Amino acid sequence: MSADFAKRVLAWYDAHGRKHLPWQQDVNPYRVWVSEIMLQQTQVNTVIPYFERFMQRFPDIDALASAPLDEVLHHWTGLGYYARARNLHKAAQQARERFAGTLPTDLDGMQSLPGIGRSTAGAILSLAGGQRQPILDGNVKRVLARCFAVPGWPGSGKVLKRLWELSERLTPTGRVAHYNQAMMDLGATVCTRTKPACDRCPLRSLCVARADRRPLDFPGRKPNKALPQRVVRMLLVRAEDGTLLLEQRPPAGIWGGLWSFPEIAADADPLDWCCRSLQQPAQLTRTLKTRRHTFSHFHLDIEPVELLLNGPGCGVLDGAGRLWYNPRQPDDIGLAAPVVRLIDEITN
Repeated sequence: MSADFAKRVLAWYDAHGRKHLPWQQDVNPYRVWVSEIMLQQTQVNTVIPYFERFMQRFPDIDALASAPLDEVLHHWTGLGYYARARNLHKAAQQARERFAGTLPTDLDGMQSLPGIGRSTAGAILSLAGGQRQPILDGNVKRVLARCFAVPGWPGSGKVLKRLWELSERLTPTGRVAHYNQAMMDLGATVCTRTKPACDRCPLRSLCVARADRRPLDFPGRKPNKALPQRVVRMLLVRAEDGTLLLEQRPPAGIWGGLWSFPEIAADADPLDWCCRSLQQPAQLTRTLKTRRHTFSHFHLDIEPVELLLNGPGCGVLDGAGRLWYNPRQPDDIGLAAPVVRLIDEITN
């Protein structure tokens, strides 16, 4: 079964697999690592331009480790899940300090770096080094769960253990890089979440879920849980010269390390905040439409309030962590996605 499974997957890869993605050219562990981190919870077509710009600016571990975090976050703006970028930067610095500027060549060493779990480590070592390492990203979980009708949500320990056992058993000893790439491609392009193209799948005659006419029942869904809601006022403070006040968020938490507009409680007074925090009066020019930003653990309802300072903006900053941002000549800083959209909305 295992040999037949891998044979079918590799034959499909030779005929239909993706072989011309940017990170599949000039393959090395660093390029594969960056691509794998970017591809977590993000579509390939979205990642491609980000990857190319990132590689142009940070072509190797030393360039990434030496860059300011702000610049790394700037090149990540729009990709979301910014902890990935912070971990990437931190891991590059650790690789430079602990592994002489290279990535480790063993599973334990790879997993010791921030942001690299078992599947990502296996992908780097197999795709860039040809090592026999199983992987289990979201696409591979779906292929295996359907082919072997593994019930339950893959996030639960019991189901995850079973899927890892299958991945380990089915991974061949030869052409591991092609096999792992093929498994990811199968899940992304054929065994898709909502409309699987079973008739085009090389595993169709082996697939239990297809035989039972139940492919959409696998993998099991995550148990529903109502997300709590938070409401904040986001202050779009504009100076006379058109610059906007931004604050850098704390390193941990949502949008960690990114620049955003100041926030106050939903029932707080924006004009009072300007007097207390900026020692300068302001006038409220408009309240924009409330918009919702959903995170994995809660909904954030943002009420943007635009204010105009009654005087120049310079001189009202109280130290590090704040800056005046010129939308016409933007700084290379990392911006939270809602902030980018709000800046475009109020300046265009």
